Amino acid sequence: MAKFIIRRVFLAIVTVWVIITVTFFLMKAIPGDPFRKEGKMPAVVYENLLAKYGLDKPVTEQYGIYLKNILRGDLGASMKSRVETVNDMVSRGAPVSFQIGIQAFIIAILFGPALGAIAALFQNRLPDYISMILAIIGISVPSFILATLLIQYVAKGSEFFPIGGWGTFAHSVLPAVALSVMPLAATARLMRSSMLEVLGQDYIKTAKSKGISQFAVIMGHAVRNAILPIVSQMGTTISNLLVGSFVVEKIFGVPGIGRFFVDSVINRDYTLIMGITIFYAVVLISMLLIVDILYILIDPRIKLTGEAA
Repeated sequence: MAKFIIRRVFLAIVTVWVIITVTFFLMKAIPGDPFRKEGKMPAVVYENLLAKYGLDKPVTEQYGIYLKNILRGDLGASMKSRVETVNDMVSRGAPVSFQIGIQAFIIAILFGPALGAIAALFQNRLPDYISMILAIIGISVPSFILATLLIQYVAKGSEFFPIGGWGTFAHSVLPAVALSVMPLAATARLMRSSMLEVLGQDYIKTAKSKGISQFAVIMGHAVRNAILPIVSQMGTTISNLLVGSFVVEKIFGVPGIGRFFVDSVINRDYTLIMGITIFYAVVLISMLLIVDILYILIDPRIKLTGEAA
């Protein structure tokens, strides 16, 4: 178990380093720089700006400096904001995105598996058809379309749901719903197929033949084993939701990390783009690492394999 965790942590660190390296050199490969958009600028001012952000140095030297700063937890200075660093923006936007993401994850993980289990238990009957139609609609409709529909038909004229902004719990409800629908639908479909496969296994038939109640068989055997594929994809799901949807946050005017990313692309704020990308990568890889460990604890077969290795 310890060897497995150490190996996974090492691979996670290497993966983060690769992402940092690729992101850095991709930013350097983009033609132009953030200051060319300012219009006509005196040569002296332009050179001073390049020197301020270290852009006048060779790329390899810039890369070395950037790595040292990252190891210190310094994501650099924003090239557009005069009052905030990238760390400040991430620190301000991440809690907002995390709140919405956690709410969306709770909605998806509560209703998705339940919807899929109901569809499997009533295979080829009305509850199954209704559940899968809802799941297909949820997967097909992009979150930004759903966000627009929620603003148009739910927020407008409602005293409880604000159209946009941030400040109270009510501000987070509609963005969380808009983010949760797609993972909820995908989880429901995955749970249905996994549940159908498990229900056809011999040990389920054996449990039923021993006189164990239908509820105990479903909850104690079928659901527990059918949920494993859901656990395996939880890392990607929760990391995507925690960081937030860039477009949804922009639509609702939520001051999350997603909106900062959209603004950074528009403004060509390279340090902010890199900082948010690295932050997202760390969150994603950390969640995948946690899920790998949880998967071993949940599934004894994988645990035995890991220990034998």
